[in-house]
Amino acid sequence: MDDPVLQTVDLGPQWPTIDPFLFCAHHDDAYPAGNDDLGPDAPLDGRDIGMDFEGRDGWRMYHGSKVPGFPPHPHRGFETVTYVRKGLIDHADSLGAAARFGRGDVQWLTAGGGIQHSEMFPLLDRGGPNPLELFQIWLNLPAADKLVDAHFTMFWDEDVPRLHLGDGDGPGGEVTVIAGRLPGADAPPSPPPASWAGRDEADVAIWHIRLDAGGAWTMPAAAGPDTVRTLYVFDGHDLSIAGHDEVLGRDTGAVVQAGADVDLSSAEGVEVLVLQGRPLGEPVARYGPFVMTTRAEVQQAFDDYQATQFGGWPWADDDPVHPRDQVRFARHADGRVEERPLDGHQPDAGPVETAATAG
Repeated sequence: MDDPVLQTVDLGPQWPTIDPFLFCAHHDDAYPAGNDDLGPDAPLDGRDIGMDFEGRDGWRMYHGSKVPGFPPHPHRGFETVTYVRKGLIDHADSLGAAARFGRGDVQWLTAGGGIQHSEMFPLLDRGGPNPLELFQIWLNLPAADKLVDAHFTMFWDEDVPRLHLGDGDGPGGEVTVIAGRLPGADAPPSPPPASWAGRDEADVAIWHIRLDAGGAWTMPAAAGPDTVRTLYVFDGHDLSIAGHDEVLGRDTGAVVQAGADVDLSSAEGVEVLVLQGRPLGEPVARYGPFVMTTRAEVQQAFDDYQATQFGGWPWADDDPVHPRDQVRFARHADGRVEERPLDGHQPDAGPVETAATAG
């Protein structure tokens, strides 16, 4: 076949993406021990509190003042997919939904016609480090679905399929299947009702590939002829893509041929995020937290937010966090509560009554 790599690009904190994806951020913070307020037990002197993105000492407060994270902010017209590999997120939103999730969990949020939400990073461990690593992916909504009702969905770590690579006698690896069918793996949970990813013809996939040292895997061809597939190397230094002269290192992205199987290998071990989908091919008018199809629709989003606050903020604090002993949970807007133990892949710890889940 021709060179499987169509284009390579160096990655920064915000990765370049291709329609139907709008944005991907990789947050990787080495937080210290936590204090009584679930914030860092470390001086905050010299940080630009409220806009702390510098990465001093290997971590950031982002827009948080006591607890790192992102206090309430609005969205309209797209979806956020948040995949947390390490650490935890405390979520609250204008629908009245709340959650604590992480350590392999995925939150899929359809902003639709409008929502406010906060994403705070509680540091639960008082005696040691609190590493956090997550990806937040913005996926566009079709023009006809820009104003659908907002929808909050959780994919728990225990329910996310994983394809184990290798035969057990040699180097292996794993593919975590967040979205999109992958031969040999169970089907992942269904995306929210209005998502472009929920349509078979969209051919959307979000996969996390881990190849161990000496590992190899043949990534199967995408289903659609118009599908675009991008690989992002975020850990490791030697992804080999069959037939391509260059070995891809960390913080490198590559658009690859989607219509044929592609052989991937690594001598030292590598981790890769795959974003795949058929482009919507629709106009994009974007300003900050709003993604519409025309500038007039973006202005209308600002007007609507100023008038309604997208339902207001039903929480006492602007940066709500849940109690230290709170398990992973999701309280949906209809009052339904799901709970999981604090660490994934453990026996269920049983229901825990907390301020966040009671009532």
